[in-house]
Amino acid sequence: MPPPMSSSTLTPEQVVDGQLRAYNAKDIDAFMAYWAEDARVYQHPDTLLARGMDEIRARHLIRFQEPNLHGRLLHRMAVGGTVVDHEMVTRAFPEGPGTVEVIGIYEVTDGRISRAWFTLGTPVLS
Repeated sequence: MPPPMSSSTLTPEQVVDGQLRAYNAKDIDAFMAYWAEDARVYQHPDTLLARGMDEIRARHLIRFQEPNLHGRLLHRMAVGGTVVDHEMVTRAFPEGPGTVEVIGIYEVTDGRISRAWFTLGTPVLS
């Protein structure tokens, strides 16, 4: 998966789409190329989960080890630099494989994700 183009050539939707494609490919380098150096990831509304590229990378390296990991986009909407994704994510939960509904809200600044908030539904085991 190629790294993102110059920040001036990508729309916020393209940035978020690129990071989702890299997530599904489990390509940590391509995934991280879409995040700002000082990005922050939150459990909505304000529980900080990761701050900066090192913490975001470490969090996703663990997630990318799940053999069935996949995010399926159900709906995307955007206004300015804010992109909201509704996804169904397949995961390997401690209780077993399943899916979870996720809403991701991304703030894109200068062609990179600067902040993201996630709300998760209740996991459904397969």
